[in-house]
Amino acid sequence: MGDAAADLPVWRVAGRAITVNLPRALRARVEAIDPEAEHLETTPGSMKPYVKALRPHQWLKNILVFLPMLTAHQFQMPALVQSLGAFVAFSLIASSVYVANDLLDLRADRAHPRKCRRPFASGDVPIAHGGGMLAALIGVGALVSALLGWPFVAAMVAYFIITTAYSLVLKRRAVIDICTLAGLYTMRIVAGAVATGIPLSAWLLAFSAFFFFSLAAIKRQAELIDGAARGELQSVGRGYCVDDLPIVAMMATASGYVSILVMALYVSSPKVAELYAQPIILGGICCVLFYWISRIVLLTHRGHMHDDPVVFAARDRISQICAVAVLAFAVGGMML
Repeated sequence: MGDAAADLPVWRVAGRAITVNLPRALRARVEAIDPEAEHLETTPGSMKPYVKALRPHQWLKNILVFLPMLTAHQFQMPALVQSLGAFVAFSLIASSVYVANDLLDLRADRAHPRKCRRPFASGDVPIAHGGGMLAALIGVGALVSALLGWPFVAAMVAYFIITTAYSLVLKRRAVIDICTLAGLYTMRIVAGAVATGIPLSAWLLAFSAFFFFSLAAIKRQAELIDGAARGELQSVGRGYCVDDLPIVAMMATASGYVSILVMALYVSSPKVAELYAQPIILGGICCVLFYWISRIVLLTHRGHMHDDPVVFAARDRISQICAVAVLAFAVGGMML
């Protein structure tokens, strides 16, 4: 029984040939050796597992590249097209990192109750196809990045290097991993500014640093609680143990609240008066964020957070209502 051309010499001297998931051309070569060869198919002839390996649901994070355009109220078509190009480039490069990460974490993923269903860990996508997917994603992503200018290419190279370092080393270092994840979120905002040429606001950078540090800490908190429920005292592939849970939860809550403080200070700054007709209405965003962060930390503490917080928020009805409320307050501040 075999699944590659390397098995042809064995089949020539075997009493019977059995193939598994062979391409049509290679099947013909096997049948020339053994006309009665048996062909087994264990994987569906579908692109769905390959699309799943790209984790398109994670592309939601790349919407952050639009923030510089939106917060600066630069709604012209060139800025929109450039931001859209940055979104596509980030999605392709990010997917290449996800593919590389899945290939590197095969052993850990196969031992995990949910991650074992990922395409490479489950065998739905052959491991041999991972290299080709990786090269194609990086190649197309680099091409789109080049169309946006060399400063954006430099930003994407920095993102790829940091994410690769995270996959190989940094995710196993306590606290450093959370700082890196928060930085990668913020890099999306920086890349959006570089792509459009819009100057970055210090307020936006400060808010994003604290807010995304909170989300990254919540992600680690969820992993520790999930591991504790399975009786694991040490987080597999991470630099934390179950006893660290109170500290990680405190980090998540404190950083989230500081991000709200930054937002409140921004609302009262002179800069806001230049962009919004009624800046006071933006204070409602602080109230919504205060509720949302408190609720997310509480749900995580109760063991109800099984996904990345951003993905969870996209699927959670209450979070969706909060997002609509934030948008309503932002639009209200401009229009009223």
